[in-house]
Parts: sequence; C-alpha cells; structure tokens
Amino acid sequence: MPRILLAEDDDAVRDMLRATLERDGFEVVAVANVCDALRYIATENFDALLSDLHMPHAGDGFTVVSAMRHTHPQAVTLVLSGYPAIDEALSAIRLQADEVLTKPIQIAVLREAIRKKLANPVARSPLPTESVASILEHDLNATIQDWMALVQHDEELTCVPLSFEARTGHLPNLIADLIFRLRLAPTAKATPSPSASQHGDLRRKQGYTAAMVVEESRILQVSIFNTLQNNLDKVDFSRVLRDVITIADEVDSQLKQAMLSYAAPVPDSAWPAA
Repeated sequence: MPRILLAEDDDAVRDMLRATLERDGFEVVAVANVCDALRYIATENFDALLSDLHMPHAGDGFTVVSAMRHTHPQAVTLVLSGYPAIDEALSAIRLQADEVLTKPIQIAVLREAIRKKLANPVARSPLPTESVASILEHDLNATIQDWMALVQHDEELTCVPLSFEARTGHLPNLIADLIFRLRLAPTAKATPSPSASQHGDLRRKQGYTAAMVVEESRILQVSIFNTLQNNLDKVDFSRVLRDVITIADEVDSQLKQAMLSYAAPVPDSAWPAA
C-alpha cells in the first residue's frame, strides 16, 4: 500500500483528499501545516508527497517539497496550486517537484498522476545538504543583519542609543558558542557560555533593563530560525529536529548566564586579559 504524506491547510480539502486517496488504496498521513509536514518527513518514510503550494504563505509547499527531496529522494512529489504562474512552475522544477497540479483538481487526474509516477520511478540522487551548524557559520553576517533590523523596530531596545558595533558586538561570540554546541556529540555535556556572561555584564553597564536583555535573546532566536528558513533547500533534515531543540536550549542557557551576570556583576579581574 503506497504511503502518501498530504500537506494541506484547508480542512475541507484535506479531508476530501484523504478520504478519496484512502478509498483508492493509499495509506495517507494528513497534516495541516509545514511544521508537522517537516516532522513527519524527518521521522517517517513515504512513497509520495502531495502538498498545497500556499500553506498559508506563498511557497510553503516548496519548503515541504525540498525537505522531501533531500530526505526521501525517490519519493514522488506533487504540488497543488490554486494560483498557477510560470514562476511558480519554474520554482517547482528547480526544487525537483515531479508535477504541479492546478486547483480545483479532478480526482481522476490526481489518482492517475500518482499511480503513473509511482509505476515509473525516476532514479534520483540525494540532494547535497549542510548541517545547521555550517549554515549558521557561513550565514553569520546575514543572521546579525536580520537581528539588527528586528531590534531597530523595537522601541524598548532602541531607547538605549548604541552604535551598530556596540549593539551587535556580542553576537558573533554567542553564535560561535551555539555552533560549537551544535557540533558536540549528542552524549557530550554542554558547558556554560562565557560570552553570555560577559554580555549580561556589558548590557547592565550600557543601561539595559533585565526585560531588554530577555527581549534581545528572543529576537536572536527568531533571527537564527530566519536564517535556517532561508536555507531550507540545503538543510540536513535527518538532524534538523535535534538541532532545533539544541538551538532553543542553548539560547535559553545563554540567557540564563547573561542574567546571572547582569544581576551579580563579575569582577573585572575574573575576565580573561585582553
């Protein structure tokens, strides 16, 4: 029984497609969003993917297709689009989607497309991937620029006037500590980030409130995930769930170290000599 991952955010359309495909002899796992689709792709095996193109954002379906193509290169990938356009079709081809189908889809056409593709599989090599650590390493400047752009729109943070260098000077070291953590063996014990402790002490001296330090940390996590979002066509999805958990844990750990230093300043003699 061929196994299909169905990704569709419209409840009525998803229920209809699932019932129809199951009646036609397929095993169907149906999800309503990209996050659930990526979780299943990373942890289970599928013969085919049927994904809405907009779920709910434009191009969400291509994210799911890319993940499937990286993780299960032999799976048939079909994209449903209610807004057919040449640039969308070209994007699907670039991501190696097998076919783009236009909504409203005729069930007979869909059934035939799936069975035909499954009966005539195309040999595909796995697409090259990068670790999350490598992506964050080579996109360091993009992450910092994204972080700064978000900070500049935060009235609470910008009430303390700082130069670009003074505002972002801690980020390379914090992200370097995160990258080091991502590259540790799963059984290795994580160590506190000295850069985070220095950052907390510095922000206190610069006039930040504790709430501002927390908000900066939240924005850092958003910027890191934005960088990963912009590189989903390269991400190694076999490890991405573990890496996302590690990122969240490390950023929270760094915030804890920063707040401890902020609340109980470390004597200057405790820092390494310049």
